[in-house]
Amino acid sequence: MDSMWLEVILNVKAEEMDALCATLIANGVPGLAVEEEEEFRAFLEENRQYWDYVDDELMEQMKGVSRVKFYVTDDADGKKQLAGYLQDVDLPYTTVPLREYDWAHSWQKYYRPLAVGEKLYIVPEWERDTAEIPAGVTRLLMNPGLTFGTGSHASTQLCLEGVEAHTKPNDLVLDLGCGSGILAIAALCLGARFATGVDIDPKAVDVAYENAALNGIGKDRCRFLAGNVLADQPLVNELAQEKADLVLANIVADVIIPLAPVVPRLLKEDGVFLCSGIIDTRGDEVAAALEAAGLHVIRRREKTGWIALEAKQK
Repeated sequence: MDSMWLEVILNVKAEEMDALCATLIANGVPGLAVEEEEEFRAFLEENRQYWDYVDDELMEQMKGVSRVKFYVTDDADGKKQLAGYLQDVDLPYTTVPLREYDWAHSWQKYYRPLAVGEKLYIVPEWERDTAEIPAGVTRLLMNPGLTFGTGSHASTQLCLEGVEAHTKPNDLVLDLGCGSGILAIAALCLGARFATGVDIDPKAVDVAYENAALNGIGKDRCRFLAGNVLADQPLVNELAQEKADLVLANIVADVIIPLAPVVPRLLKEDGVFLCSGIIDTRGDEVAAALEAAGLHVIRRREKTGWIALEAKQK
């Protein structure tokens, strides 16, 4: 039987969109879908055969309004998550119940082929035979399934740009908070020898393996684990047995800061730690935490209010 989910919908003025998305991500929402006013008008135009007129009041209501959507399970745990996600959000919201199948496929209309950096071209799996791929790029097939990570968010793009810049042949890569596996798989497609991904969501494990397989990558080159490196010391000990050339963490500032002291145990002496998911107002705070943990920030990347930091051991 399908699990049930809630689609949570917030209407927001266009000029307040960035601030709302930043707050939701900071509160732990792992992924968002955004509908712009232009999409609403395009929908009306494309489906005008189904009505004689559109109510003027509705048109006025949608003027300058965008819509943000995210998903939680329709149970006590999901509703507890929802309360945490919406703290500090002073906006009304509506919810729509969805079956798990509908939840997974509702993301597809937001996910299109996307060029990232100079080498990567992310293609949704359902467009593998139709997407036109530019010459000379590395195709990365992805299906986020029931996890988050499509490459469309600025924080993920910043991380992918860093992965492209730092991945070398035969590298070992560790992705903390791997989600769909997009960062680890990108590194493997760019020549890394082996990648390990860890995520607190057990669903991420199967999805990441499936995405690896889409790209012709087997378990001889990757492994994905469910676990929490902040709370599971045996897991950290296991990961530290073979240090990584590149450690990735596309999470949020409130996780990266306590994670910082753990990173040196997981990183080779000349390796790079790349972290993203940081709102621009907290960039200095995260950088200070990295410095305090014995990591020196060597580069800061920025995109539309988000920051990624690259660091090496001092």
